[in-house]
Amino acid sequence: MSQVLNPTQVKKIHNFSAGPGILPQEVFKQAAQAVLNYEGTGLSLLEMSHRSKEFIAVMEKAVALVKELFNVPAGYQVLFLQGGASTQFTMVPANLLPVNGKAAYINTGEWAGKAVKEAKLYGQTDVIASSEDQNFSYIPKNYTIPTDAAYLHITTNNTIFGTQYKQDIDSPIPVVADMSSDIFSRPVDVSKYALIYAGAQKNMGPAGTTMVIVKEDLLGKTGRQIPTMLNYKTHIDKESMFNTPPVFPIYVSMLTLQWLKDNGGVAFAQKRNQEKFNILYNELESNPLFKPTAKKEDCSVMNLTFVLTNEALEEQFNAMLKEAGISGLKGHRSVGGFRASMYNAMDTDSVKALVEVMQALATKQG
Repeated sequence: MSQVLNPTQVKKIHNFSAGPGILPQEVFKQAAQAVLNYEGTGLSLLEMSHRSKEFIAVMEKAVALVKELFNVPAGYQVLFLQGGASTQFTMVPANLLPVNGKAAYINTGEWAGKAVKEAKLYGQTDVIASSEDQNFSYIPKNYTIPTDAAYLHITTNNTIFGTQYKQDIDSPIPVVADMSSDIFSRPVDVSKYALIYAGAQKNMGPAGTTMVIVKEDLLGKTGRQIPTMLNYKTHIDKESMFNTPPVFPIYVSMLTLQWLKDNGGVAFAQKRNQEKFNILYNELESNPLFKPTAKKEDCSVMNLTFVLTNEALEEQFNAMLKEAGISGLKGHRSVGGFRASMYNAMDTDSVKALVEVMQALATKQG
């Protein structure tokens, strides 16, 4: 018979995983209770009808929280869909790229590149700027946005390479943004975007649902027939319930959005995220054993990538990280080294714990 551990006896783990990412502890507790007995109904959330009044209330609250936290203007619809951001790579051009039209994309990393690949299946897709020449270590600056393109697609935060757009861009054409890994980490002027999408599993909830904010009057103008499940209008008309929605991920996302609201909203997240970034980046600048891999002005506040200046120390550093209860720091194979993913729910104490290990390694090396 397995031993049941008292949570107070479990060593704290500092989870720097890039995704699925860290969520608030109070959200885990509420979600766990909902799995056992949802709000005294005697039913698990997992077995309740998605058309029950209880779950409809969850969906409505999740949508309302997105609108409130991002101050979503009139004329936009909020959806919770399935398929992850990868399905959005094809839904975006299917719904926004006219037959015989063209789209503009900026390639800032692996996921942006995958979005380009899918768009090319629907029509002319121009990559108007790319940072591939320097292994995606910066955000392109000097480029011209073609005014005859249907839309411009950007990826606001690049988890693998650790770069990020720090502010909304001004564009003469509609902007589509993949915000999967920095959604709700900073204020966003939604009116500057035609469409925003984000897989929940990095900064909003568990894997299984994708949040979409779309300007409705841009839809239905491509001149093509769109498969039912790939048509945004299908999901708008059915309020994200054309088929059975991912009930549990939507519920947990709703809890996380409520947690964010209760703590001060997006402004709170931005302030705390910047503090965490500053603590770690200052250590990277002052500790001779480490160096960041992305250009400083474009360094992601969500995913800070760095390497050891002496790779021979990697085994020792990994052992020290494990001893300190630090998890998920290994960098993607495209970059190597390390990646500290510091999503909204991460406490500053976890970043300080990482810095202490970095300093201890430097002390050991004299």
